[in-house]
Amino acid sequence: MENSESKSGLARRLGVLDASSLVIGSMIGSGIFIAPSLMAGFIQTPGLLILLWLTGGVLTVFAALSLGELAAAFPRAGGQYVFLKEAYSPLWGFLFGWTFFLVVQSGFIAAVAIAFAKYLGVFFPFLGEANKLFSFGVLGKTVSLSTAQVAAILCIMLLTAVNIRGVRAGAALQNMFTIAKVAAMLLLVGAAFVFFRGSLKNFTPLLKPVLPAIGALPLFAALAVAMSKALFAYDAWNSVAFVAEEVRDPQKNIPRAMILGSGAVALIYTLTTMAFIYVIPVGQMALVSENRIGAAVAQAIMGQAGLVFITLAILISTFGCVNGLILSGPRLYYAMARDGLFFKKNCRIHEKFKTPHISLVYQGIWSCILVLSGTFNDLLTYTAFASLLFNAMTVIGLIKLRVQQPDLERPYRVSGYPLVPLLYVTIAMFFIVYIIIGDPLNSGKGLFLILTGLPVYFHWKKKLKR
Repeated sequence: MENSESKSGLARRLGVLDASSLVIGSMIGSGIFIAPSLMAGFIQTPGLLILLWLTGGVLTVFAALSLGELAAAFPRAGGQYVFLKEAYSPLWGFLFGWTFFLVVQSGFIAAVAIAFAKYLGVFFPFLGEANKLFSFGVLGKTVSLSTAQVAAILCIMLLTAVNIRGVRAGAALQNMFTIAKVAAMLLLVGAAFVFFRGSLKNFTPLLKPVLPAIGALPLFAALAVAMSKALFAYDAWNSVAFVAEEVRDPQKNIPRAMILGSGAVALIYTLTTMAFIYVIPVGQMALVSENRIGAAVAQAIMGQAGLVFITLAILISTFGCVNGLILSGPRLYYAMARDGLFFKKNCRIHEKFKTPHISLVYQGIWSCILVLSGTFNDLLTYTAFASLLFNAMTVIGLIKLRVQQPDLERPYRVSGYPLVPLLYVTIAMFFIVYIIIGDPLNSGKGLFLILTGLPVYFHWKKKLKR
């Protein structure tokens, strides 16, 4: 039944289309409109750039296939927190959840909300990071509040309130914005190839490595750091696993949603990157002002009207992305609190709306603090490889559970086992190693942030024993 409840009290109100929309909407934010330009700063071969997006897509689909089996076997709120806890120990589940709350989910929300506010400033010029409401010095540091930060905070507060009122309300908003953003991106791709006189020569050399003349990394390191930008755009593909207890027939619908959603986004991202290259050569993409390659391409195709179009597309995309992230994340904190490994109030369910309202409020407050801190972009960089690391661990956990618990009920089994999960782990580990080689400072900081969870975990475990 549509309004049936899981044993936890969360209402099962999401179907396969809602779940797929959550995956697509959470993945497509502002990254695809910026990342290709950033990647061109590390690798300037058109074919390799497209291949990186294809590889990222295949990698994401392989991960979705693998996590689909785990989600069907453990259809509980919390997603990877649950999978890592079952495959390894509560410690590993907690470290994932801690990193997720501390910076990954809240940091994504803050960063995308700021991107939304900055693009809203195109229509309302008083909104901008340069427009300060106040600014003063404290202990040698400048504390300030910009109109863009205020707009980002209001965006987070609004969408948090919508999602408190019910998963159905959040999903309906998500469906609407997902359809709009996909339509806008396909329209941009179609306009590039049909109406703009680009050049097929922009796709050559196809695979011959071309590195920037200044500050070039070794080839594999350059490919890995460039790939990290694509993987940032692909992140959040696992968001539907967090809401497992609110999906109807989760054993079937969660694997379907992850595979359909990640596959659709991989196709959209690859086509979009090809359209960008067709309009602007890769060598020039890295030089685009503030890396706004989406805006540059739209303006080249449609002139001033293109700027208006792409601004509206990015506003729709970022607003829908923030909504998807706000909807999914609190289910993980709820699951941790239910196990005694997070603030106790987070396991409360709203009597009327059947949502983890306290978790939503906690996430909203911390996301707003990250908006005010102005450091969320650094935090996201620090943990760029951490997300891939936990994903690889989760897929290894799938293999581990196959060996240790062969009799576990598995309503869905990953196709191509063990080849698909092994290929994912091999490719993921390659990029993890070379991301560390290419950017050791930020990778080290990311690892440090994960390890800060150790004393917190043992503190909560001690409280739980009492």
